[in-house]
Amino acid sequence: MLPHPGDFRRDQMATAALFCFLGFQYATWVSRLPALKSRFGLDETQLGLLLMICGVGAAVSFPLVAPLMRLLGSRGLAVWSALVLVAVLPALAAAGSYPLALAVVFVDGVAVGCLNVAMNARGAALEKHYGRAAMAQLHAMFSGGAFGGALLASATNTVTHSVTAHFAVAALLLVLLLAASRPRVLAEDPAPPSRERQAGGRGKGLGRLAGASRTALWLGCAMVFGTVTEGAMNDWSALYLTEETGASGRLAPLGIAFFSVTMVVARLLGDGRRSRWGDATLVRAGSVLAGTGLALALLSGGTWPALVGFACVGLGMAAVTPCLYVAAAAEGPGALALVAAMGTTGLLAGPALIGFVAGRTDLTVGMAVVAACAVLVAVCSWRVGRMEREGAPVAR
Repeated sequence: MLPHPGDFRRDQMATAALFCFLGFQYATWVSRLPALKSRFGLDETQLGLLLMICGVGAAVSFPLVAPLMRLLGSRGLAVWSALVLVAVLPALAAAGSYPLALAVVFVDGVAVGCLNVAMNARGAALEKHYGRAAMAQLHAMFSGGAFGGALLASATNTVTHSVTAHFAVAALLLVLLLAASRPRVLAEDPAPPSRERQAGGRGKGLGRLAGASRTALWLGCAMVFGTVTEGAMNDWSALYLTEETGASGRLAPLGIAFFSVTMVVARLLGDGRRSRWGDATLVRAGSVLAGTGLALALLSGGTWPALVGFACVGLGMAAVTPCLYVAAAAEGPGALALVAAMGTTGLLAGPALIGFVAGRTDLTVGMAVVAACAVLVAVCSWRVGRMEREGAPVAR
């Protein structure tokens, strides 16, 4: 019996709730960084460490994810890691010292890493079960959740400056969101790749494992360059506009806005394009569009060319991360965990790399590195012979 279209929509919304959950939770505590900085008397370096330790926790989660997926299944891992993320909020509100806050945020990072892999495995299982594209819209819901978390922070802060009250309301909303989604999240887990798929149709014995490892590594490298590109838009676009193009304080935030809006819209429409053109085409064409669009904007100079370039990055990179997660899930939980961890590495290393380059040259050169990273996504994806939802990627 063919799955009913209504079942697909209900299951899609349940999985989307996990993506929304993660975006909402992250935006909730990050939005109160000024209050946390004031409470603990932090300087910029200590505040940066607080943010970095979350990424370190996500990277540390990598060796834990595969065994936990085998023990709990991706649905169980998603639920348990989500419950930890709910508990993080009151724990962070109650933290009485900076070292304790670091410990709480580290636990948050580990849970984020686990939920990130689990929810993307859910998305891959959803596509496989129904034979329909869904991942781009699921990733759009992460952005929607982050937007909702920021709105709640703003609204709560107008009523009370209490972090405890804000986090209590947010935790309650997260529990309701998780409770609403759990009954409809598919129980099916993606099957590990067969020996033939691991081998890519070549060789025997260790060659099979080597083939699978090459595929995961190429996908992981593409994810690293993709997350560096995405993260740079949020971290450096406003500064580039003010320092390199002379944009006013009123125009500088538009860099993030142009990038974010085009990315969310492209992700909402992205699954239709995936079905028509295929994942591989979208990843390669999109990353080339992002890289060349940004490079041309940098060469042109000026505020408005830069804004157009940032919009090209949002439009081009929108489908990259969702498609890479689908391709990694086709290789099995270990490959998915590896690709997710390498993506976290890109988020951690990207801002520092661009800052290092900009500090020794200027931010235009730093942003040129971002454009190069976008093009390198296409280069890495070319090393994967096939990257479609219905087939397994094979490393060349």
